[in-house]
Amino acid sequence: MNYAEINSKVIDSWVKDGWEWGKPINLDTYKNALNGNWNVFLTPTKPVPHEWFGNLKGKKILGLASGGAQQMPIFVAAGADATVLDYSDAQLKSEEDFANLAGYTITKENTRHSSTLPNINIIKADMTQRLPFSDESFEIIFHPVSNCYVEDVYSIWKECYRILKKGGILLSGLDNGINFIVDMDEDETKITQKLPFNPMNDIELYEKSIKNNWGIQFSHTIEEQIGGQLKAGFKLADIYSDTNGLGYLHDLNIATFYATKSIK
Repeated sequence: MNYAEINSKVIDSWVKDGWEWGKPINLDTYKNALNGNWNVFLTPTKPVPHEWFGNLKGKKILGLASGGAQQMPIFVAAGADATVLDYSDAQLKSEEDFANLAGYTITKENTRHSSTLPNINIIKADMTQRLPFSDESFEIIFHPVSNCYVEDVYSIWKECYRILKKGGILLSGLDNGINFIVDMDEDETKITQKLPFNPMNDIELYEKSIKNNWGIQFSHTIEEQIGGQLKAGFKLADIYSDTNGLGYLHDLNIATFYATKSIK
């Protein structure tokens, strides 16, 4: 298996074990969203400002590596034309199960549903490959923290730029590398790992990642994360930082993530 296949299976196992980012919203949260009361997250603790989206009604929005029925049902409730792409079977099953619970329609191909009823397009694909969409297909891409599972993030930014319409919005959750330098198995009080964190270039780290069921994760620099967006052609419009939400680094208020709004 390549590392993306390993990661898809690892995430499936995390979801089965109750992973926080694999727990769907409940039906009451969806009903509140239908009435305009909602929040979504690109990073652990800070909700994305509503003004970053504008009016979602009728907007074509892609949830990129955004399976798990945490954000996409909110976008459906807000009236968006929603598509979710993920490579985790468990995360996509959560999307399908929640759609059945809430009573909106599911399609499983890259097609648009002709009904005026709420619907979601569910696609299993690997974001390390060319995305299965034509040029200028979407007005918004919602990309929560997930490119830590991808070695080359430049290709992701290029693909996002390609499939967004002119004036389209890319909303991204980004790690800044700090989580990778501390002891992952203990209490985050010791710096134990050099950067970059790349198991594909370190056999000992690769074997440790497999043994501990971490998946194959990668640290990325600000040049890769934000500089990569700029090189792809995006204009950075806004940014905020966030913590892990729990643990020693969080207690010290050390930011470990960024969220960015960028415009094509």
